[in-house]
Amino acid sequence: MPERDGLEARLRTMEEALERIGTSFDERATWRELAAFAFRTLCDAAAVDVIGRGGRTDRVAAAGTTDLLDGLPAEPTPAVRARDEGHPVHAYTGRGTGGFVHLVSVPLVGRGRLYGRLLAARTRGGFSDHETATLHFAARLACVHIGHARRLAATEKIAIDLQRALVAEPGRPHPNLEVASRYLPLGARALVGGDWFETVRLHFGRTLLVVGDVMGHGLEAAVDMNAYRSLLRDVASTDLAPHRVLRQLDALSAADENRRPATCLIVRVDPARGLAVYASAGHLPPAVFTADGPGELLDVPVGPPLGTGLGGYEAVALPVTPEQTVLLYTDGLVERRGEDIDTSLARLAALRMTIGAGVSDVVDAVCDGLDAQHAEDDVAVLAARVRPRPPHDPSGNAVQPERMGA
Repeated sequence: MPERDGLEARLRTMEEALERIGTSFDERATWRELAAFAFRTLCDAAAVDVIGRGGRTDRVAAAGTTDLLDGLPAEPTPAVRARDEGHPVHAYTGRGTGGFVHLVSVPLVGRGRLYGRLLAARTRGGFSDHETATLHFAARLACVHIGHARRLAATEKIAIDLQRALVAEPGRPHPNLEVASRYLPLGARALVGGDWFETVRLHFGRTLLVVGDVMGHGLEAAVDMNAYRSLLRDVASTDLAPHRVLRQLDALSAADENRRPATCLIVRVDPARGLAVYASAGHLPPAVFTADGPGELLDVPVGPPLGTGLGGYEAVALPVTPEQTVLLYTDGLVERRGEDIDTSLARLAALRMTIGAGVSDVVDAVCDGLDAQHAEDDVAVLAARVRPRPPHDPSGNAVQPERMGA
């Protein structure tokens, strides 16, 4: 039963196409996989020609004895086998530079858009209807993957542009506080995360410093990040203590069942009193750097992430001086795959700053020292330092730590 045998062979070949074409979101890789599949299964040479800018056609992939394709007409006319959304599939025999060649030209069409064409050539005989149909299937499969890749790239660009716009310019702190920040996305083709930071002016010369990280990636995470940031501004305007700000954020976020959980670290800096009040919702500890030694990780009570509705946040007040730089960051700065988090945090604390380093210099030193450019997740860093001012307390009494319950 030749017809049945041919159909079974075609089904096996199509299964191979499903496994080998579209293994990544890289367009050129997909076109190479298409050409390699055609050469490996049906022909002596295969090539993919893609329409570029200005209508120019570029050969982006080829496999096999590609000189068989030299000298063949660019737009063959005989033997139309089928049409793909109005674009014909051609099969014909022509004379190339190496003699007679049997060729199939398959349009690369996806969602009404013509990407280019797949060329398959061989010398051992013409292509059967089954073989032409298989090449047509493989071409359509590649185009589907290309369409998905381009839509994903467009979504990623929207998310990245949104996130960069939101985190690029945090609010302006009081002049008595010097602030520097940095946001590093994971990579050009990676899904954006929900990392963010913010500064909010409060009464009496105080400033609220905030870093957060929405769980997950993609446009949804970026949108939720914007929602958390907006909520933070509204709640902070009521001048609540940091742990009460977290409690309000948690309750409001938990009321929205579609809102993703997020970690968050809040620091209220009061330069006039030389005091910083810290509160954490599932976030990594802040670090403090001076010019005379390694950094220090601060012991801040950690409550549950925001959006869980569990509450139970505490705050701790610690002294802060103009010689200290307070550093807040997201987990992408320190975490490394397969490494214990304590080891990662110890690496951060072991960094030393140079004498005279400004706040921006500290951010640069931390990012360079932890190779943040090659991090495995998005990185957001916010650093702050109190500007020196004449002391109001001539006794020089130090501010003692105090804890505030939820």
